Amino acid sequence: MSPVRRCSRTACGRPAVATLTYVYADSTAVLGPLATYAEPHCYDLCAQHSERLTAPRGWEVVRLVDGSAPARPSGDDLEALANAVREAARPQERAAGAGGGGRGADPMEVARRGHLRVLRSPDN
Repeated sequence: MSPVRRCSRTACGRPAVATLTYVYADSTAVLGPLATYAEPHCYDLCAQHSERLTAPRGWEVVRLVDGSAPARPSGDDLEALANAVREAARPQERAAGAGGGGRGADPMEVARRGHLRVLRSPDN
């Protein structure tokens, strides 16, 4: 038996990423993150089938968001990463500035350890 749970839809062999449960008393279909273990009255769905899920007329679909899933990087995150890479690519400029005047090149820098800098508070 495969350790990866598969989509419950007929003829779909993709890995399951979400679990569908019906609450008949409330006429609600609840689609949430993949359950820890397979339940007899729940359906595991792949990404494609969970996105296209529709409920019967008069029913409501509740989609629960998995808060533990890693968030996708935002544009700001990617820009900060690019700036950090650019900064790390200029070690010879930093070494030349540090050798000539010590901390005179950056009056806010108090100490340095590897690629990390300790900055003085702007209030001081």
